[in-house]
Amino acid sequence: MTTEIPAADADVRAATHETLEDYTLRFAPRSYRRWSTGVVAVSALGGIAYLADFAIGANIGISYGTTNALWGIGVFAVVIFLTGFPLAYYAARYNLDLDLITRGSGFGYYGSVVTNVIFATFTFIFFALEGSIMAQGLRLGLHVPLWLGYAVSTLVIFPLVIYGMKVLSTLQVWTTPLWLVLMVLPFAYLLISHPDSIDSFFAYQGENGEGGTNLGSIMLAAGVCLSLIAQIAEQIDYLRFMPPRTPANARKWWTAVILAGPGWVFFGAIKQVIGLFLAVYIIASVTDGAAVANQPVHQFLEIYRDIMPGWLAMTLAVVLVVISQIKINVTNAYSGSLAWTNSYTRVTKHYPGRIVFLGVNLAIALVLMEANMFDFLNTILGFYANCGMAWVVVVASDIVLNKYVLKLSPKEPEFRRGMLYAVNPVGFGSMLLAAGLSILAFFGALGATLKPYSPLVAIVLGVVLPPIIAVATRGKYYLRRTDDGIPLPMYDEFGNPSGEQLTCHVCRQEYERPDMAACRTHDAYVCSLCLSTDKVADHVLPAVP
Repeated sequence: MTTEIPAADADVRAATHETLEDYTLRFAPRSYRRWSTGVVAVSALGGIAYLADFAIGANIGISYGTTNALWGIGVFAVVIFLTGFPLAYYAARYNLDLDLITRGSGFGYYGSVVTNVIFATFTFIFFALEGSIMAQGLRLGLHVPLWLGYAVSTLVIFPLVIYGMKVLSTLQVWTTPLWLVLMVLPFAYLLISHPDSIDSFFAYQGENGEGGTNLGSIMLAAGVCLSLIAQIAEQIDYLRFMPPRTPANARKWWTAVILAGPGWVFFGAIKQVIGLFLAVYIIASVTDGAAVANQPVHQFLEIYRDIMPGWLAMTLAVVLVVISQIKINVTNAYSGSLAWTNSYTRVTKHYPGRIVFLGVNLAIALVLMEANMFDFLNTILGFYANCGMAWVVVVASDIVLNKYVLKLSPKEPEFRRGMLYAVNPVGFGSMLLAAGLSILAFFGALGATLKPYSPLVAIVLGVVLPPIIAVATRGKYYLRRTDDGIPLPMYDEFGNPSGEQLTCHVCRQEYERPDMAACRTHDAYVCSLCLSTDKVADHVLPAVP
């Protein structure tokens, strides 16, 4: 019997307090999940208060015309709902974030590190986009220089994210009503007082006047919108705190999961349509409106000016921008810090603390803002969409086809070190092929004809490759072993993760059954974080053929 490794113990003990705050790298236990289904749902949906949808809708409409933009938004909504549903269900049912789900859904223990980097990239790209919009509002309303506005919009987020879900849930619930009123007001005003704006909206042909219905333009528009596909991972960072599903709360549970999970896309699509609608109105009605029509702060300011005094219009426009950007950027910063921390801990076996990577994520976002990424929005989002779609669609395909149809992938998720192979070619290989080929198509390397359809390349390959590779490998690379050495049941009578608590003999903390595994060298149990930080694999169970 070996002895403990002092350095490893110290590393884990130092991380214990922080990880218990929000269960950063692990299963979210029943004892911590005290929020109602409604609070979790509102908190998750509060994160989609961002104004980037308005900018995205305006940009694709200006580029491709209203008709193509609307069809593209429709494609985006259908794809994201279908792929997001199985992921959201798994997160809420088994109380895991998307990285933990990805590990056991075809990627392996280390294979999902790549997808974590993809997700972390999503969070700082969109943090930078939202921060840019906030800085535009501060410049317009308070004459704050853009460079300073970028810094302010970054630094104000840091203290709000330190305390995780407890602070974020309160922030989202209390700011949502005001945000809804400020957002809906200008759209309702235009519909009622300027009904002719509806005809102008549908007739708009884009900045070049060549926006007739075209499949290539529809797919290019959809590709920009589909860059938001990784938003489901941020929704899941809240949904993992759903209470157990029981016969008594089943209806509320399902309603919350659907609305706050894949249902976020309907709210996102509506905002994109409103953003395009406001942009078309501004282009037609405001002098030099085309120069600012894609900037949400100007969209709302111009409409507010028609309703109320100028000083009040400016105040409300700035308030809307600040509230919206804080609501989404606390989520971007929080989720990004989780993703970076998770990847770093697995690769190095050292837990540096989520706050460290909160700072890293914010620093990268600030650099992007100072580089004026807003001017290259369509290109950045169109490129990123190929990576995000490849990841999310592959995981959704593995859950639906490999777990439930072919039954080659274990139905219950697995995420613990020692239980999984390092890399599973089913998901990892499928994602690399889908992302690689769709990126080549995006840049025209597969021919001009296929270039507009790079999103379809990622989607189709992401759906068909996982079952093909799973059948070819007979599903042998999913589980390194099936027995975790604990005689207690993993799930209760309703299929929810067990609330039975066990003591980790490394960090001396109690964790619930799904987070634990037997120790290789002791007659005791070890939690998932201690397994992750075990540099010599002293506690990791051996493989069982």
